[in-house]
Amino acid sequence: MSRHEAPRTTRAAQRAYNREMVLYTCPARTHGANAPLVKHPCGVAAEALDTSGHTYEVKVVGGFKNIPFSRRGKREEIRELTGQEDVPVLVLDDGSTISGSGEIVAWAKSHPASGT
Repeated sequence: MSRHEAPRTTRAAQRAYNREMVLYTCPARTHGANAPLVKHPCGVAAEALDTSGHTYEVKVVGGFKNIPFSRRGKREEIRELTGQEDVPVLVLDDGSTISGSGEIVAWAKSHPASGT
């Protein structure tokens, strides 16, 4: 999603709607935002949501981006929601999705939680 596009809402996202935001991550979960050399995208996204005061559920999907075949059969839910298999993916409380740590960080900065 580019900065100028609205978050994507699919039928799968609408079915998954439960009023709570969900952050889909790899098995590293929300760790790695403060790594010294290379920041982990899932951790960077989680840190941005935390900093902006959002509450969310974390759902871990299997596999790692740089390990061939480790994702096979483990990211169907992500594919249904977004049409691709990369994480992090944030499902907003209205069922729309935001893919990628940079886009999630930008959204979190421009949409602080109420009272923050």
